[in-house]
This record gives sequence, C-alpha cells and structure tokens, in this order.
Amino acid sequence: MLSPEERRNAVTSAERLEPTPELLDELRRKSEELEPASPREVLQWAVGRFAPRLTMATAFGPEGMVILHMFAELAPDTPIFNLDTGYQFPETLELRERVKQRYGIEVEFKRPELSVEAYEHLHGGPLYKTKPDQCCGERKIRVLHEAVRGMHAWISGIRRDQSPDRARAAIAGWDKKFGLVKVSPLANWTKQDVWKMIVDHDIPYNPLHDQGYTSVGCWPCTRAVLFGEDERAGRWSGFAKTECGLHTLDEDK
Repeated sequence: MLSPEERRNAVTSAERLEPTPELLDELRRKSEELEPASPREVLQWAVGRFAPRLTMATAFGPEGMVILHMFAELAPDTPIFNLDTGYQFPETLELRERVKQRYGIEVEFKRPELSVEAYEHLHGGPLYKTKPDQCCGERKIRVLHEAVRGMHAWISGIRRDQSPDRARAAIAGWDKKFGLVKVSPLANWTKQDVWKMIVDHDIPYNPLHDQGYTSVGCWPCTRAVLFGEDERAGRWSGFAKTECGLHTLDEDK
C-alpha cells in the first residue's frame, strides 16, 4: 500500500481538470444514470473513472466510516485525509487509529499553518465564539483547497435528507468551490441505511454518537442534540449556521 507521501508524488504532475462542456455533460448524464445505483456501484465508477486522482475527506462520521469500509475492499490505496483543525474531540482522533488497525488505511491529517495557540493569539482569543464562519473558512476550507490540489475528484459522505442545501446534491457533479468533481455515493441513503450497514458489518464508529452527538465536528461547536431536534442541530448551536462550508452549493459560502 502506498504511503501518503508516495500518493502525493504520484499526482504532483497531474493536469488540472477543467469543467469543459463535454465533462459537465458527462457528469450530468452519469449522475442521472447512477441515481438507482448502490453506493458501492457509485464508488466503483468513481475509482475507475478518476483514480489515482481521486481522494476523500472524512471527519470520521457514520457516513464516512461506511465509505471507508467500502474503500478498504475496492481501492485501499485511495488517499483519504482528515481536516484537523486542532479542535477535534479525543474520540475522533482515537477513531483514526482504529481505522488504521482495522483496515490498514492511514488517514492523513491536513492541518492549518497556524497552531490553535498561535491562531487564538492572533485573534485575541477563540474566534469560534464570535466569528465561526471565519474560523471554519481559515481552518477547514482553506486547508481543503490545498489538500485537493492535483486531484480530479473527491468523495463526500453527504446525504440529501440531512439539510435543504444537501438535498440538491448530485450523485456526481462539478464542484465549483474546489475545482474538481464531487461524488456523493450516499446521497440517496437515509440515516437508517447508514447505521444498518454499520451494525451489519461491525464498522467502527465514534462513541460520541452513543451519547447523543448525531453530527460530530470541532468540540467547541458541537453538542448533543435533544429529542426531536434535527440531526445537525448540535452544530454551531446559537448561530444561524449548520454547515462549515465544505458542502454548501453556493460558491461564496
């Protein structure tokens, strides 16, 4: 299995993929064709079409763990990374080690240039308390732009039933924000579908989910949800914000 450094070297000379009319038409047709396909079939197509310039970002959520399980069987050399903001839960970091032990896949950490201490010193304190959009933008979005450099496509674990914005997601489409193809194998799945696969295949998952954390992000901006709340209600509670910006369809968000 290739190391993260070897995988990076393999794509450093990759030409940038351009959203030509031909590519956009291909993606539109393929996305429609894949609507009734299983997530595994979608992933197989993505691997065949874009590897070795295919990657995945994961926060080790239930959806990401399901896709990691599939990658372990289909294409274990696929470069997979985690956006480590410096604010992750210890349980999330520990799950990365469990992934390595279970699947032999080493998820690479991608980190901002500034440490948490330096970043908070620069802004006179934790920016997540006052300007969470800026914090996400600088410690996640900017890092992702660099992480996907040289890649042609990335896999996301979003589901359409998670939010109104995600409800518009295509199975495969051009991601204007990051300049590559975005493939969402679980777009048509439900939360129940995801957890059934986790249980059926004994897939490791974040223990915080057993404590009411339906969606896990950075610890300062994540809480357990209450009965009847939306599954993303625990993210950025108190702010008019439910997305960090990775999966919003509007390019300027």
